[in-house]
Amino acid sequence: MKCPFCAHNETQVADTRVSDDGDFIRRRRQCAHCAKRFTTYERPDVSFPSIVKKDGRRVPYARAKLQASLDLALRKRPVSTEQQDSAIERIEEKLLSAAARELPSSRIGELVMRELKKLDKVAYVRFASVYRSFEDIDEFRALVDEVR
Repeated sequence: MKCPFCAHNETQVADTRVSDDGDFIRRRRQCAHCAKRFTTYERPDVSFPSIVKKDGRRVPYARAKLQASLDLALRKRPVSTEQQDSAIERIEEKLLSAAARELPSSRIGELVMRELKKLDKVAYVRFASVYRSFEDIDEFRALVDEVR
């Protein structure tokens, strides 16, 4: 690891700690040349599949878009941030376990609907009404009846 202060190539690890949630490793390093200390973080590098939109475009997976969709559906609903984060993590685990290079956006929509149905019925209906773009009131009524 190159020292960020003097650019010397030799540094030694002085201390290693795993984060409380186990998501990363924190290392305190010391430069062999200038003796200054600095911290590095080691995280797993995972690659999510590309998302194929309805019009055929391919876009990289963006957690922020998923977060924004859930935020909108769950606005003013009694669901904690921790519950929402857990739902996102479950969705991402399913995306990674699919082991595919590309996934249709509809697959993410279905995963989101499944999670929302468990979290909050009103949020589920909100999201589904936009996601499924109902043609008439009877389709919407069928969705509400399904939730009951």
